[in-house]
Amino acid sequence: MDVRLITDPGQWNDTLRRLPYAHVLQSWEWGEFKARQTGWQPQRYAFSRNGVVVGMASIGVRRIGPLKLLYISKGPALPYHDPAITAEIMDWLQGYARRERAIWLKIDPDVMIATGVPGEDDDAPHPVGQSVISLLTKNGWQAGEQVQFQNTITLDLTRSEDEILAAMSQNTRRKVRAAEKKGVTIRAATLDDIPTLYALYESTGTRDAFLTRPFSYYGDLWQTFMQSGLAHALIAEYEGKPIAHVILFHFGQTCWYFYGASANAERERMPNYALQWEAMKWAKRQGYSNYDFWGAPNVFTEEDRMWGVFEFKRGFRGTVTRFMGAWDYAPSGLLYRAYTELFPRVRAFMRRVRHGDSSASTTHTGD
Repeated sequence: MDVRLITDPGQWNDTLRRLPYAHVLQSWEWGEFKARQTGWQPQRYAFSRNGVVVGMASIGVRRIGPLKLLYISKGPALPYHDPAITAEIMDWLQGYARRERAIWLKIDPDVMIATGVPGEDDDAPHPVGQSVISLLTKNGWQAGEQVQFQNTITLDLTRSEDEILAAMSQNTRRKVRAAEKKGVTIRAATLDDIPTLYALYESTGTRDAFLTRPFSYYGDLWQTFMQSGLAHALIAEYEGKPIAHVILFHFGQTCWYFYGASANAERERMPNYALQWEAMKWAKRQGYSNYDFWGAPNVFTEEDRMWGVFEFKRGFRGTVTRFMGAWDYAPSGLLYRAYTELFPRVRAFMRRVRHGDSSASTTHTGD
């Protein structure tokens, strides 16, 4: 196995997008963006056999004093159907973590362990994911704190538009058509629309009580990916006024519905349904074979905070897809336990002292 550090953006993206498990969060642009905004410095490695690249890993590195945290967001992109090559690259990554004096190395590839909702008729295990988990467990990896969504809904775009529309639930199909009848129009967003995209997103976060970052974060992210041709935004309008949007990220064979927002007014015009249908048609025209709704409940019960959004997405009749989730390799079990168990408590205590807030909570370590 030949292992090389890649420093050329074009070479990295062009090679990565041809791999079966390529993800936009492994792209060159994502690594640079996270370095600017959060301090995770990317190290990008390609793994070749007989002159052919078979795997790639963009490893985010963050220093904690003399030690490091290592995170491969939605990766690595490996030939997981080949147990021998997967094991060889995983062994290299474990050695890398030891050489770098890492507290942990976290991976989170889009490797399916099952499709369907657990316990329902469509629940079906996926053998590749099960074999990867067995390999990791045997080598001392353990299930770690989740950073990205573990579950999602995916939709097959290789079908015709008529087939995709006909497969939707009757209620969803009716609402898609109702939006057009109610005067909703859809247009592509430009860079000049980024403040509008953020205003709608911030309004949605306030209404639905989810955390939003400052404009500097999203402005940087959306502009970077739109300029690089890796993001496409759509705005729904009524009488010329923006009332909702979706922001799509796309790479390899997949288009992801990463961000969505709507104004407090005119929601009865069903703009979100029209936007999803237009997004699917756009992704299909661009040649993407998969549409990923980016997120489903961790636990499939109505008590899960994502249940309402899940029901909305499920109406488009995609496939519920469950991934293997985040796994951690810790060269030192003692350091790992200290960081994952003790450090969050210290951090929460310091926040309470600093802000006088007894309800302070920890955040994801890999963000």
